[in-house]
Amino acid sequence: MIHSMTGFGKASLQLPTKKITVEIKSLNSKGLDLNTRMPSVFREMELGLRNQISQRLERGKVDFSLYVEVTGEETTSKINVPIVKGYINQMKAVIPNADETELMKMAVRMPDALKTERDEIDENEWKQIQTVIDEALENIANFRKDEGASLEKEFQLRISNINNLMTEAVSYDAERIETVKTRLRTALDELKINVDENRFEQELIFYLEKYDITEEKVRLGNHLNYFLETLNGTEANGRKLGFITQEMGREINTMGSKSNHTEMQKLVVMMKDELEKIKEQVLNVL
Repeated sequence: MIHSMTGFGKASLQLPTKKITVEIKSLNSKGLDLNTRMPSVFREMELGLRNQISQRLERGKVDFSLYVEVTGEETTSKINVPIVKGYINQMKAVIPNADETELMKMAVRMPDALKTERDEIDENEWKQIQTVIDEALENIANFRKDEGASLEKEFQLRISNINNLMTEAVSYDAERIETVKTRLRTALDELKINVDENRFEQELIFYLEKYDITEEKVRLGNHLNYFLETLNGTEANGRKLGFITQEMGREINTMGSKSNHTEMQKLVVMMKDELEKIKEQVLNVL
Protein backbone atom coordinates (compact mmCIF):
# COMPACT_ATOMS: atom_id res chain seq x y z
CA MET A 1 0.00 0.00 0.00
CA ILE A 2 1.32 3.44 -0.92
CA HIS A 3 1.64 6.40 1.43
CA SER A 4 1.42 10.09 0.58
CA MET A 5 4.17 12.56 1.46
CA THR A 6 1.52 15.13 2.37
CA GLY A 7 0.45 14.99 5.99
CA PHE A 8 -0.13 16.71 9.31
CA GLY A 9 0.27 15.44 12.85
CA LYS A 10 -0.27 17.18 16.18
CA ALA A 11 -0.08 16.14 19.83
CA SER A 12 0.02 17.99 23.15
CA LEU A 13 0.66 17.31 26.83
CA GLN A 14 -0.08 19.35 29.95
CA LEU A 15 2.75 19.28 32.50
CA PRO A 16 2.49 20.83 35.99
CA THR A 17 3.84 24.24 34.92
CA LYS A 18 3.80 24.18 31.12
CA LYS A 19 1.96 22.87 28.06
CA ILE A 20 3.92 21.02 25.37
CA THR A 21 2.60 21.01 21.80
CA VAL A 22 4.19 19.28 18.81
CA GLU A 23 3.12 19.93 15.22
CA ILE A 24 4.54 18.17 12.14
CA LYS A 25 3.64 19.12 8.58
CA SER A 26 4.97 17.56 5.38
CA LEU A 27 4.73 18.17 1.64
CA ASN A 28 6.29 16.38 -1.33
CA SER A 29 10.02 16.59 -2.01
CA LYS A 30 12.65 14.52 -3.83
CA GLY A 31 14.40 13.78 -0.53
CA LEU A 32 14.03 14.66 3.13
CA ASP A 33 14.04 18.42 3.68
CA LEU A 34 13.63 18.83 7.44
CA ASN A 35 13.15 22.14 9.23
CA THR A 36 12.90 22.16 13.05
CA ARG A 37 11.71 24.88 15.40
CA MET A 38 12.02 24.48 19.16
CA PRO A 39 13.12 26.39 22.26
CA SER A 40 16.89 26.82 22.52
CA VAL A 41 17.03 24.73 25.70
CA PHE A 42 16.21 21.61 23.63
CA ARG A 43 18.71 22.27 20.83
CA GLU A 44 21.14 19.67 22.10
CA MET A 45 18.45 17.06 21.40
CA GLU A 46 18.03 18.16 17.78
CA LEU A 47 20.40 15.65 16.16
CA GLY A 48 18.71 12.65 17.73
CA LEU A 49 15.32 14.15 16.92
CA ARG A 50 16.27 14.57 13.26
CA ASN A 51 17.35 10.93 13.05
CA GLN A 52 14.07 9.85 14.63
CA ILE A 53 11.99 11.88 12.17
CA SER A 54 13.99 10.80 9.11
CA GLN A 55 13.59 7.11 9.98
CA ARG A 56 9.85 7.50 10.41
CA LEU A 57 8.95 9.87 7.56
CA GLU A 58 11.74 9.00 5.04
CA ARG A 59 10.96 11.69 2.43
CA GLY A 60 9.19 15.02 2.14
CA LYS A 61 9.54 18.69 3.02
CA VAL A 62 8.94 18.40 6.77
CA ASP A 63 8.33 21.23 9.24
CA PHE A 64 8.69 20.16 12.87
CA SER A 65 7.61 22.59 15.61
CA LEU A 66 7.88 22.13 19.38
CA TYR A 67 6.03 24.77 21.40
CA VAL A 68 6.34 25.28 25.15
CA GLU A 69 3.66 27.41 26.81
CA VAL A 70 4.34 28.31 30.45
CA THR A 71 1.12 27.90 32.46
CA GLY A 72 2.58 28.08 35.99
CA GLU A 73 4.42 30.76 37.91
CA GLU A 74 7.92 29.82 36.83
CA THR A 75 9.70 32.02 34.30
CA THR A 76 13.18 32.09 32.82
CA SER A 77 13.30 35.93 32.75
CA LYS A 78 14.49 37.66 35.96
CA ILE A 79 14.98 41.30 36.84
CA ASN A 80 18.68 42.15 36.79
CA VAL A 81 18.61 43.99 40.13
CA PRO A 82 22.13 45.51 40.11
CA ILE A 83 21.63 46.86 36.60
CA VAL A 84 18.21 48.36 37.40
CA LYS A 85 19.53 50.01 40.60
CA GLY A 86 22.45 51.40 38.62
CA TYR A 87 20.07 52.94 36.07
CA ILE A 88 17.93 54.49 38.83
CA ASN A 89 20.95 56.01 40.55
CA GLN A 90 22.19 57.46 37.25
CA MET A 91 18.79 59.01 36.53
CA LYS A 92 18.58 60.43 40.07
CA ALA A 93 21.85 62.19 39.44
CA VAL A 94 20.33 63.76 36.34
CA ILE A 95 16.84 64.38 37.80
CA PRO A 96 17.24 64.60 41.64
CA ASN A 97 13.55 65.16 42.42
CA ALA A 98 12.12 62.57 40.06
CA ASP A 99 9.42 60.17 41.27
CA GLU A 100 10.78 56.74 42.27
CA THR A 101 7.96 54.91 40.48
CA GLU A 102 8.60 56.72 37.22
CA LEU A 103 12.31 56.02 37.49
CA MET A 104 11.57 52.31 38.01
CA LYS A 105 9.33 52.22 34.91
CA MET A 106 12.11 53.79 32.87
CA ALA A 107 14.85 51.58 34.32
CA VAL A 108 13.17 48.24 33.50
CA ARG A 109 12.91 49.32 29.85
CA MET A 110 16.63 49.91 29.57
CA PRO A 111 19.02 47.38 27.96
CA ASP A 112 20.00 44.38 30.13
CA ALA A 113 17.33 45.21 32.74
CA LEU A 114 16.05 41.64 32.35
CA LYS A 115 18.23 38.58 32.32
CA THR A 116 17.31 35.16 31.02
CA GLU A 117 18.59 32.20 32.95
CA ARG A 118 19.35 29.18 30.79
CA ASP A 119 17.39 26.14 31.89
CA GLU A 120 18.95 22.70 31.91
CA ILE A 121 17.05 19.85 30.31
CA ASP A 122 15.09 17.79 32.80
CA GLU A 123 15.54 14.15 31.70
CA ASN A 124 12.16 13.09 33.08
CA GLU A 125 10.48 16.02 31.36
CA TRP A 126 12.19 15.17 28.05
CA LYS A 127 10.91 11.60 28.30
CA GLN A 128 7.39 12.99 28.58
CA ILE A 129 8.03 15.31 25.63
CA GLN A 130 9.31 12.33 23.67
CA THR A 131 5.95 10.59 24.09
CA VAL A 132 4.27 13.66 22.59
CA ILE A 133 6.69 13.60 19.63
CA ASP A 134 6.00 9.88 19.10
CA GLU A 135 2.26 10.56 19.17
CA ALA A 136 2.58 13.38 16.61
CA LEU A 137 4.69 11.15 14.34
CA GLU A 138 2.09 8.41 14.61
CA ASN A 139 -0.66 10.88 13.72
CA ILE A 140 1.13 12.18 10.62
CA ALA A 141 1.95 8.60 9.57
CA ASN A 142 -1.77 7.72 9.77
CA PHE A 143 -2.62 10.88 7.84
CA ARG A 144 -0.14 9.90 5.11
CA LYS A 145 -1.59 6.39 5.01
CA ASP A 146 -5.14 7.70 4.54
CA GLU A 147 -3.97 10.09 1.82
CA GLY A 148 -2.15 7.19 0.17
CA ALA A 149 -5.37 5.16 0.08
CA SER A 150 -7.11 8.03 -1.73
CA LEU A 151 -4.23 8.29 -4.21
CA GLU A 152 -4.37 4.55 -4.85
CA LYS A 153 -8.04 4.74 -5.86
CA GLU A 154 -7.23 7.66 -8.15
CA PHE A 155 -4.36 5.73 -9.80
CA GLN A 156 -6.49 2.64 -10.33
CA LEU A 157 -9.14 4.76 -12.05
CA ARG A 158 -6.61 6.47 -14.34
CA ILE A 159 -4.86 3.19 -15.23
CA SER A 160 -8.22 1.63 -16.06
CA ASN A 161 -9.05 4.62 -18.28
CA ILE A 162 -5.76 4.32 -20.17
CA ASN A 163 -6.30 0.59 -20.64
CA ASN A 164 -9.81 1.17 -22.01
CA LEU A 165 -8.61 3.93 -24.34
CA MET A 166 -5.79 1.71 -25.60
CA THR A 167 -8.26 -1.10 -26.33
CA GLU A 168 -10.49 1.32 -28.20
CA ALA A 169 -7.56 2.67 -30.18
CA VAL A 170 -6.48 -0.84 -31.21
CA SER A 171 -10.01 -1.52 -32.45
CA TYR A 172 -9.37 1.00 -35.24
CA ASP A 173 -6.24 -0.82 -36.36
CA ALA A 174 -7.85 -2.95 -39.11
CA GLU A 175 -9.75 0.05 -40.47
CA ARG A 176 -6.57 2.11 -40.42
CA ILE A 177 -4.60 -0.51 -42.38
CA GLU A 178 -7.31 -0.77 -45.04
CA THR A 179 -7.38 3.01 -45.35
CA VAL A 180 -3.63 3.08 -45.94
CA LYS A 181 -3.85 0.30 -48.54
CA THR A 182 -6.69 2.05 -50.36
CA ARG A 183 -4.89 5.37 -50.37
CA LEU A 184 -1.71 3.84 -51.82
CA ARG A 185 -3.63 1.87 -54.45
CA THR A 186 -5.57 4.99 -55.46
CA ALA A 187 -2.35 6.99 -55.78
CA LEU A 188 -0.82 4.34 -58.06
CA ASP A 189 -3.95 4.13 -60.18
CA GLU A 190 -3.86 7.88 -60.70
CA LEU A 191 -0.30 7.56 -62.01
CA LYS A 192 -1.64 5.20 -64.72
CA ILE A 193 1.41 2.96 -64.75
CA ASN A 194 1.82 -0.77 -64.67
CA VAL A 195 2.87 -2.12 -61.28
CA ASP A 196 4.33 -5.49 -60.38
CA GLU A 197 1.72 -6.81 -57.93
CA ASN A 198 4.23 -8.98 -56.04
CA ARG A 199 6.60 -6.05 -55.62
CA PHE A 200 3.69 -3.85 -54.60
CA GLU A 201 2.63 -6.31 -51.92
CA GLN A 202 6.21 -6.52 -50.56
CA GLU A 203 6.55 -2.74 -50.42
CA LEU A 204 3.11 -2.46 -48.84
CA ILE A 205 4.01 -4.94 -46.11
CA PHE A 206 7.25 -3.07 -45.42
CA TYR A 207 5.36 0.23 -45.31
CA LEU A 208 2.66 -1.06 -42.98
CA GLU A 209 5.22 -2.51 -40.57
CA LYS A 210 6.30 1.04 -39.81
CA TYR A 211 2.77 1.75 -38.59
CA ASP A 212 2.34 -1.46 -36.62
CA ILE A 213 1.55 -0.69 -32.95
CA THR A 214 1.43 -4.26 -31.69
CA GLU A 215 4.70 -3.98 -29.74
CA GLU A 216 3.68 -0.65 -28.22
CA LYS A 217 0.32 -2.11 -27.19
CA VAL A 218 1.98 -5.10 -25.48
CA ARG A 219 4.62 -3.00 -23.71
CA LEU A 220 2.09 -0.42 -22.55
CA GLY A 221 -0.13 -3.18 -21.21
CA ASN A 222 2.83 -4.62 -19.30
CA HIS A 223 3.66 -1.18 -17.86
CA LEU A 224 0.05 -0.69 -16.74
CA ASN A 225 0.07 -4.05 -14.95
CA TYR A 226 3.46 -3.36 -13.38
CA PHE A 227 2.20 -0.02 -12.11
CA LEU A 228 -0.72 -1.73 -10.36
CA GLU A 229 1.58 -4.40 -8.91
CA THR A 230 3.90 -1.71 -7.55
CA LEU A 231 0.95 0.06 -5.92
CA ASN A 232 0.36 -3.04 -3.80
CA GLY A 233 4.01 -3.35 -2.73
CA THR A 234 5.09 -2.96 0.89
CA GLU A 235 8.01 -0.59 0.24
CA ALA A 236 8.06 3.16 -0.46
CA ASN A 237 7.51 3.10 -4.23
CA GLY A 238 7.09 6.74 -5.27
CA ARG A 239 10.29 6.85 -7.31
CA LYS A 240 9.59 3.51 -8.99
CA LEU A 241 6.08 4.61 -9.95
CA GLY A 242 7.61 7.74 -11.48
CA PHE A 243 9.96 5.64 -13.62
CA ILE A 244 7.08 3.44 -14.79
CA THR A 245 5.04 6.48 -15.87
CA GLN A 246 8.00 7.63 -17.98
CA GLU A 247 8.00 4.29 -19.80
CA MET A 248 4.24 4.47 -20.26
CA GLY A 249 4.65 7.92 -21.80
CA ARG A 250 7.19 6.64 -24.33
CA GLU A 251 4.85 3.90 -25.55
CA ILE A 252 1.86 6.26 -25.78
CA ASN A 253 3.91 8.81 -27.72
CA THR A 254 5.11 6.13 -30.15
CA MET A 255 1.53 4.94 -30.68
CA GLY A 256 0.56 8.53 -31.46
CA SER A 257 3.33 8.98 -34.00
CA LYS A 258 2.40 5.71 -35.75
CA SER A 259 -1.38 6.03 -35.60
CA ASN A 260 -1.92 7.99 -38.85
CA HIS A 261 -5.63 7.87 -38.05
CA THR A 262 -7.80 10.72 -36.75
CA GLU A 263 -9.82 8.74 -34.21
CA MET A 264 -6.75 6.90 -32.92
CA GLN A 265 -4.90 10.19 -32.48
CA LYS A 266 -7.80 11.58 -30.44
CA LEU A 267 -7.65 8.54 -28.18
CA VAL A 268 -3.89 8.90 -27.80
CA VAL A 269 -4.38 12.53 -26.69
CA MET A 270 -6.89 11.33 -24.08
CA MET A 271 -4.40 8.70 -22.90
CA LYS A 272 -1.74 11.40 -22.51
CA ASP A 273 -4.17 13.48 -20.47
CA GLU A 274 -4.84 10.56 -18.11
CA LEU A 275 -1.11 9.90 -17.81
CA GLU A 276 -0.38 13.54 -16.91
CA LYS A 277 -2.89 13.31 -14.07
CA ILE A 278 -1.06 10.22 -12.82
CA LYS A 279 2.32 11.97 -13.04
CA GLU A 280 1.04 14.93 -11.00
CA GLN A 281 -0.11 12.68 -8.19
CA VAL A 282 2.91 10.36 -8.29
CA LEU A 283 4.98 13.32 -7.07
CA ASN A 284 3.08 13.05 -3.76
CA VAL A 285 3.78 9.34 -3.26
CA LEU A 286 6.35 8.37 -0.63
